[in-house]
Amino acid sequence: MRIDSHVHFWRYEPSDYPWMSADMDAIKRDRMPLDARSLFDQKQIDACVAVQARMQEFETDFLLGLAQTRPWIAAVIGWVDLADERLPERLERWRAAKHLKGFRHILQNDPAADSLVNGEDFRRGVRTLQARSLLYEVLISADQLPLVVDFCRAMDRHWLVLDHLGKPDIRNRQFDAWVRDVTPLADLPHVVCKLSGIVTEANDAQGAYDESHIQRYLDAALELFGARRLMFGSDWPVCSLVASYAVTTQIIERWSAKLSTVERDSIFGNTAAHVYEIASPAANRGSS
Repeated sequence: MRIDSHVHFWRYEPSDYPWMSADMDAIKRDRMPLDARSLFDQKQIDACVAVQARMQEFETDFLLGLAQTRPWIAAVIGWVDLADERLPERLERWRAAKHLKGFRHILQNDPAADSLVNGEDFRRGVRTLQARSLLYEVLISADQLPLVVDFCRAMDRHWLVLDHLGKPDIRNRQFDAWVRDVTPLADLPHVVCKLSGIVTEANDAQGAYDESHIQRYLDAALELFGARRLMFGSDWPVCSLVASYAVTTQIIERWSAKLSTVERDSIFGNTAAHVYEIASPAANRGSS
């Protein structure tokens, strides 16, 4: 089973997506399952994980609604206010939602991120998730990696998922700094890492990227985390700002060709199946 561990769906409303900057016009339109299914079929992707893109509780309901009628949307990462003291009550509304596997908060570009993740309210919220076997996905930029080390070390009762390799500054070749700062997270066995969001961190002002340089980061991620804690994610449709879905997938395929079958299977499906508890193939190629 091949799984894309990081996909977004939305009906575009400008006020809902303030993170979409002026240079992202290409994705400022609806992106729904029908748009993704043919792309998945071309690359033999059987299932995907739908990840929140809005910090609204309705986002969780929206993604769960999509998953209910499309078996290949095998898991959902939603949003809820993790610092809310009423979090246990809020989570009750989704108790029966079998596709809901965890939550994410957008910490990148948030000047309050340090105080949030090191504050007791937020930590209490993540502990509440972990007590219910719900994971938390860590979305930060590379300069924020040192800010979350203590947080990740303390939140050790369930999986933490580092999105986009911690968003290294690939375009400016800040390789050594990224390796230094991501290593403490890689040392934590409950932290897994997505090989996602890479092309949008690597492209230069002309929209070009050096694939050999990307592979250097992938090699380092493999050495640090091991294949059993790595998983492929496209970050579609955001990746399409730089490269098509097929090209984005092929970058990981070409790099992983040198690996063993076991390692490739981990990266392209088995790690995600384990972390998100996707028990069986969710393919339904006849359904959009």
